[in-house]
Amino acid sequence: MKRVRLIEFPEEEEAAFAKARRLEWVSIAYLTSAAVLLFLVMGSSQAMRTSWLEDMISMVPPMAFLISSRFATRAATKSCPYGMHASVSIGYVTASLAIFAMGAFLLIEATLKLIHQDRATIGGFDLFGTTIWAGWPMLFALAYTGIPSFFLGRAKKKLAPVIHDKVLYADAEMNRADWMAESAAAVGVLGAGFGYWWTDPVAAGLVSLDIVRDGLNNLRAAVNDLIDETPRRTTDRSQLETLPEEVAGELEKLPWIERADVRMREEGHVFFGEAFVVPITTENIVRDIADAVRKARALNWRVHDLTIMPVEASELQDDDDDRKER
Repeated sequence: MKRVRLIEFPEEEEAAFAKARRLEWVSIAYLTSAAVLLFLVMGSSQAMRTSWLEDMISMVPPMAFLISSRFATRAATKSCPYGMHASVSIGYVTASLAIFAMGAFLLIEATLKLIHQDRATIGGFDLFGTTIWAGWPMLFALAYTGIPSFFLGRAKKKLAPVIHDKVLYADAEMNRADWMAESAAAVGVLGAGFGYWWTDPVAAGLVSLDIVRDGLNNLRAAVNDLIDETPRRTTDRSQLETLPEEVAGELEKLPWIERADVRMREEGHVFFGEAFVVPITTENIVRDIADAVRKARALNWRVHDLTIMPVEASELQDDDDDRKER
């Protein structure tokens, strides 16, 4: 049985992949410490509780990335002849679903608090004979959890398009939600301190809305990937990947091919696809096909596995409109 080759990142992408894994380990360690700190100081504040739970769920994307990337880079086996590239899509679904579900839960909880007018209070504590407002350690904890998230998210968002990893991109979006969440929670804490009790659940609700939006967008993209939707760009789902057209154009430059039509599906970091070509001549067809596959792979490292099939011209649709649609 022919198996697909082992994934091999080019040098630049390999370095980015290693850096991404290091960032995710740093993220898990940082989020763990942030969650512990928030738990210790959150008191009865709904906004603080929301931020704490968000930090807990924020660990799902980096964990999903680390697990899925380890499986995705494994060699194909007899039982998995296509490799385990789809583990990236599974990790993407897992992270997206967890984010959406938790955001929905927190939004409902904050809404009920607002409807029932559960008034959270932020008291004080005695320190060396001086009464300290409990909101100050809360604000410190929020700053500790929010500021690093901003920089971690920016670093991950730069790496995600390099290695074309949607789990990493989702994690970067989650980091963005983190620092926005902490900012909203800080507003809630300050509002409660000034006696405006409603700012606490409102801030919690705004945080939850952002989590729901982020989770829903990523979940939709993850499900579309699983049903083999036409590949889209990692960082902009509104834009289609141009690689299928580029491969078709490269094949049509070959002297023995009159016309080529390429379809591809995304499997984790790479593409699997088929090229249907109308040959001008079938002499040395086996050698020519092997050469064409090598040229297609050389075009872009993401062309991981390509099958070229000679067909008659009548078997290809008139693909002018079809290419525009893709």
